[in-house]
Amino acid sequence: MTTADKQAALVALTEVRSQLDAVTARLLAASDDVAEAHGLRDAAAWLAVQTRMTRAEARRVLALGRGCEQHPAVGAALSGGGLRAEQARVVVEAVDALPGRVERETRERAETVLLDLAAQHDARELKQIGKRILDVVAPEVGESHEEAVLRAEEDRATAGVELSLVDDGEGRCHGRFVVPSHVGAMLKRHLLALANPARHTEDELRDETGEWKPLRRRLGEALVEYVERYPVDATPQTAGVNATVVVTMTIEQLLADHATALLDDGSRMSAGQARRLACEAGIIPVVLGSTSVPLDMGRAARLFTKAQRIALGLRDGGCTARGCETSASGCHAHHDDPWSRGGLTDLANGRLLCPRHHRLAHDSRYAVTVHADNSVTFTRRT
Repeated sequence: MTTADKQAALVALTEVRSQLDAVTARLLAASDDVAEAHGLRDAAAWLAVQTRMTRAEARRVLALGRGCEQHPAVGAALSGGGLRAEQARVVVEAVDALPGRVERETRERAETVLLDLAAQHDARELKQIGKRILDVVAPEVGESHEEAVLRAEEDRATAGVELSLVDDGEGRCHGRFVVPSHVGAMLKRHLLALANPARHTEDELRDETGEWKPLRRRLGEALVEYVERYPVDATPQTAGVNATVVVTMTIEQLLADHATALLDDGSRMSAGQARRLACEAGIIPVVLGSTSVPLDMGRAARLFTKAQRIALGLRDGGCTARGCETSASGCHAHHDDPWSRGGLTDLANGRLLCPRHHRLAHDSRYAVTVHADNSVTFTRRT
């Protein structure tokens, strides 16, 4: 087949599929006797069993057939092949969703307009148009109807908010959430800004195999950074205490290269991870002496101030690891002489490192070299 033949065939087959969808839906809607013959609620249940179609899909076909019975113009457009099944569903649902006070003539005009617009818009776009179709056919009632629809959607969204987090015991936490659309849009906008390739070097944009990281991976990494760098003074308080995670370590564990730390929820992390998070994240290290008495529970003296961060940005310009191009806004403030070993929180002892190089700075498997130009390099220990 030539390219032109393939194009013509694909369009023709799509139209034929619409015609078959129309026949199937209308026949199923007229098959109540089939359901009665088998003692079932409707013919969709029988069809699902006979064809291994899911019951949900079979009921969608049945609903389309009944919708076409109530809206003959929609059924005719679908039977003619010019309308897709998903578009037909959208038109039927949009017209049926109009408030009861809308007159029949207005309903018919709305249906006609939507069928005309289906020639230029797919089902998703048509659904959005359908929500405001009264603005076109009856502006006098359209605005109040749209406000009522949006308010109902917002109420349902608020009532359906939920979040679940489950730790799999292997160092990973899995979650699922449902939030209102505007909250999802805000979160996505924040994460996309953090995942922006312009903030990262080419090495950071590639995975362990050297392939480009897919967007879902970069968004996941952005969420980690979003949570780890959330300002602790902005977190809500419970009983006068900010919602922070407490990590308990002995002084020996804090200073050791190979050690673990205990979180206040009973889980554990490497001491290197705890030292890294203690630089900026919402982690409070409680360092115990030999008699299990807390030696240090502070954090103010450990964190660089906003003014110090600005000064570090002006001085370093961005990540100080050689070859890294991450800008200052995407970096963490790091102590050259570790805070855990008595290092001071001042400009002379601080530097900017991107999240990746900050992890390496606290990874006992790597040695850090500070050069005369204040840049650093990392070498894997042998």
